[in-house]
Amino acid sequence: EVRLVESGGGSVQAGGSLRLSCTASGYPFDDSDDRDMGWYRQAPGKECEVISTLRNDGITWYDDSVKGRFTISHGKDKNTVYLQMNTLKPDDTAVYYCAADIGRYGGRWCGDFAIGYWGQGTQVTVSS
Repeated sequence: EVRLVESGGGSVQAGGSLRLSCTASGYPFDDSDDRDMGWYRQAPGKECEVISTLRNDGITWYDDSVKGRFTISHGKDKNTVYLQMNTLKPDDTAVYYCAADIGRYGGRWCGDFAIGYWGQGTQVTVSS
């Protein structure tokens, strides 16, 4: 079955850094250049927010809330993605979900985005 597994969450003070990892299995997400993986986050009382995407051809996108602070990248295989999070702020506190096939169709919605596949989430807590 299709499975996305995240890791790397934790607690950090404001200004610190964390690196999230995600590995997908059970489906060839790397079978075309325009398929993508990415990350979205959900915090209580806030709207779901897709924060970054990375296509198999290397094209990246970042939400303004994290632009300049977060960096998304592939591992050695395109079914593995990382999210380097620097200069973390308390407002970054949320459950972070790895995602694949972010676009028009999916079983879950996050803001204006449909999510094809998603992981179980990893908690990121940033203290002031």
